Amino acid sequence: MTNDSGVHEKGTITISDVLSNIRKKEAFRKAGAIATFIGVVRGETLGGQKVKKMTLEAYEEKANEVLAKISEDLTMKPGIVDVQIHHLLGDFDVGEDLVYVSVAGAHRKEVFAVLEEAVERYKSEAPVFKKERIVDAKGKAIEYWVSEKQGH
Repeated sequence: MTNDSGVHEKGTITISDVLSNIRKKEAFRKAGAIATFIGVVRGETLGGQKVKKMTLEAYEEKANEVLAKISEDLTMKPGIVDVQIHHLLGDFDVGEDLVYVSVAGAHRKEVFAVLEEAVERYKSEAPVFKKERIVDAKGKAIEYWVSEKQGH
């Protein structure tokens, strides 16, 4: 398990690992709250089509750089102790975890605001790509790459 934000193959990191890592840092003594976002594979598209599986890939070197930069930027905000963004890669079934974002800080209001910003930033900035495998209304299997701009 790495101590830094970044992309990881599915199965190499858990939310427990992330929380343990945050608690081990010396700066954690200043924290009064930890907030966590866990992104999971949704079972249907916004259009109501049934999702069967999802594959996540990344331009790994750039994704690691971007996720680390977002974490560093947000850790500099007043009252924030640590920000970690860990995006998983590989093949996923419905309900499986895709991403862990955790923010530790002095007070809950700061932590919640930074958690939301961290999620919005990784979704728009990190070069992570999703391929959905769906079943359409006629039962036909279809797969396609998803753009965040499509609202998925």
